Amino acid sequence: MPAITVENPLTLPRVTTPAPTAVPRPVRAVVTAPSGFEGEGFPVRRAFAGLDYRHLDPFIMMDQMGEVEYAPGEPKGTPWHPHRGFETVTYLLDGTFVHQDSVGGGGVINDGDTQWMTAGSGLLHIEAPPESLVVSGGLFHGVQLWVNLPAKDKMTTPRYQDIGGSNVRLLSTEDGGALLRVIAGELDGHQGPGVTYTPITLIHATVAPGAEITLPWRPDFNALGYVLAGRGGVGSDRRPVELGQTVVFGPGDTLTVRADTTQDARTPELEILLLGGLPIREPMAHYGPFVMNTHVELAQAFDDFQAGRLGRIPAARTSDA
Repeated sequence: MPAITVENPLTLPRVTTPAPTAVPRPVRAVVTAPSGFEGEGFPVRRAFAGLDYRHLDPFIMMDQMGEVEYAPGEPKGTPWHPHRGFETVTYLLDGTFVHQDSVGGGGVINDGDTQWMTAGSGLLHIEAPPESLVVSGGLFHGVQLWVNLPAKDKMTTPRYQDIGGSNVRLLSTEDGGALLRVIAGELDGHQGPGVTYTPITLIHATVAPGAEITLPWRPDFNALGYVLAGRGGVGSDRRPVELGQTVVFGPGDTLTVRADTTQDARTPELEILLLGGLPIREPMAHYGPFVMNTHVELAQAFDDFQAGRLGRIPAARTSDA
């Protein structure tokens, strides 16, 4: 980890250091993600567990999947399941995942790739390791983020964006101390490839030991950080953070992250996801795989699923259900 890298970050376009008059965002909270299992039994960390939705909006939940080294026969995925009313963003750092849905879509994501699935009006889908990975075993590590849709887009037609690792916008800080991968949204005038219904920014930053970065951040966006690996500090007071911890930033114009001078041999740098978005500020009714605005709409989603109106499992894959 990570799959997307460059030998010399100073060859990349650089993010301008914010003006001294910019207001730094304070750290509101640092929480540790509890561990659990998803799908057929792969390990996850629930990054946003316990956080007030007011600090997350427009995000709903995020899981760090792995990092796990599977033995032969161990790799696992998810069974067929429905979604309606939101988007799933699957960013894979190590390994391979195969996706298939009930409306004929599908594909493969590999190291550094992102699959952006807008469930919208609804579908069934499955995510699983390829047979070759099941046979051989191997490293698996990724993140899945759920992004809410505003009421006007809840029932939009499902769509997919397959964002190859080579298409991610790569940037550096002025001193070359960090590599920034802009997956979606904008940073200092540089646009990532992901197209979103709700304005958001999603960045994976690798910060070298001892380096500190201060990035401009839209003041109307909220701001979160999640540590994928390593140790460091956040905010102007360098509040300590480490693997599996989520940071909630308060209002302001900039985000500051620093990597500890000493990291461990397995994780030589600080790896952190930085994300934020324009809050939707609408009522949310969320249960399981459905995210709607009212309980009536939620009940309708369950009725539609049970009646087969979200699609049916293709016959060739019925045995995977």
